[in-house]
Amino acid sequence: MLTPTDRFAADLVALWAGQGTLGIAVSGGPDSLALLLLAASAVPGRMAAATIDHGLRTDAAAEAAMVGAVCCERGIPHEILVPGWDQPPAANIQAAARVARYAALAEWAARNGIEAVATAHHADDQAETLLMRLARGSGLAGLAGVRAATCLPGSYIALIRPLLGWRKMELEAVVAAAGLTPAHDPTNNDFRFDRTRARSLLADTDWIEPPRLAASAAHLAEAEEALCWASQNAWDERAEAHSDRVTIDAKGLPRDLQRRLLLRCFAHLGATPPRGPELGRVLNGLVSGSLATLGGLQFLPGDRWTVRRAPPRN
Repeated sequence: MLTPTDRFAADLVALWAGQGTLGIAVSGGPDSLALLLLAASAVPGRMAAATIDHGLRTDAAAEAAMVGAVCCERGIPHEILVPGWDQPPAANIQAAARVARYAALAEWAARNGIEAVATAHHADDQAETLLMRLARGSGLAGLAGVRAATCLPGSYIALIRPLLGWRKMELEAVVAAAGLTPAHDPTNNDFRFDRTRARSLLADTDWIEPPRLAASAAHLAEAEEALCWASQNAWDERAEAHSDRVTIDAKGLPRDLQRRLLLRCFAHLGATPPRGPELGRVLNGLVSGSLATLGGLQFLPGDRWTVRRAPPRN
């Protein structure tokens, strides 16, 4: 039977086989403390840690200092990072904090020559994410959940999640075995947040098993990867992209590939991609032969669809 360290090392190398420094994002909670401990055993001397103090809770500074002490005892370089906002946002705090967190981690990693940053998302997190996005009516990309490997937003630094196959209880056991007392974030019990409600739903039923939901998210991620590959091929074969317009031969393509080709037009023409059902309405119009405008672009139907920047309004 694999030891926790051996199991983690195998999960890590499947996502990152680098020989440089691995960055660990550590909040002080049980999940990220377990990640820190497992990484310290699996890649000793090749890691550094960072803790984000968003300034949103009075206990955050003490929790960051606790993580610093744990790292100091183990000879792990550690920094406390503070987001660059003048004051916390008034609305959608969790989303804004996530953006600020990844930006701070990307700057820290680039400054210290860190090849990859690992976060402590686990199977229970993945199950909660899938439930949340089902409730919001997300498409395939959203239902694929948290990706095991991607890049920190706005950078080429790898962002990896080697604990997606681990249960929260397993990570808590790693921390307990080390004799550490993790921090507790009170927002985890705040039912104003979708994640708290999803977590409560999972805890209150015995027939929804988080590992199976996490496995479904992984299958959906594979399907999303396949569709991304197919859409790239369709773009190469059926789209003619110019500096001011794109023409597309969309005949016979499945609707989702048609939608993805239209989305690529936004990126090619430097327009902000839409969210929600707006693109679906444009696609319906093109299929039925109607002209549409969205996000600064004009969509013209025909044998080949034409997407161009919308002319200025009089």
